[in-house]
Amino acid sequence: AMASGPAGRAAEEPPPPEPPAEQKPPPLPPAQEEFSFLPLVHDIIKCMDKDSQDVHQVLNELKNKFQEMRKLISSMPGIGVSPEQQQQQLQNLWEQVRTKNELLQKYKSLCMFEIPKE
Repeated sequence: AMASGPAGRAAEEPPPPEPPAEQKPPPLPPAQEEFSFLPLVHDIIKCMDKDSQDVHQVLNELKNKFQEMRKLISSMPGIGVSPEQQQQQLQNLWEQVRTKNELLQKYKSLCMFEIPKE
């Protein structure tokens, strides 16, 4: 579903379970919140200020969050590909695009798609 364009998607497959998909952009704020350690750090500081016993619980939450994030990062697609390799892949893809565009122009100029006149 990611690969096909926004116009093609609606035509090909049934609409996703939540219809107002066009109105809201990708849910960035919640996602960013997920990746933010600051609220937990802030809680820890507050606990220490108040000499609260909750500090151990919040420290554990922070530790778990770090572990979750490490897992998430290591499972990201392409995480093992070096910047140089990425650059190489990008150049190869641009090369393919250029070649295909040239072929397309060549075929267009050959008038192969005109209906033969009888």
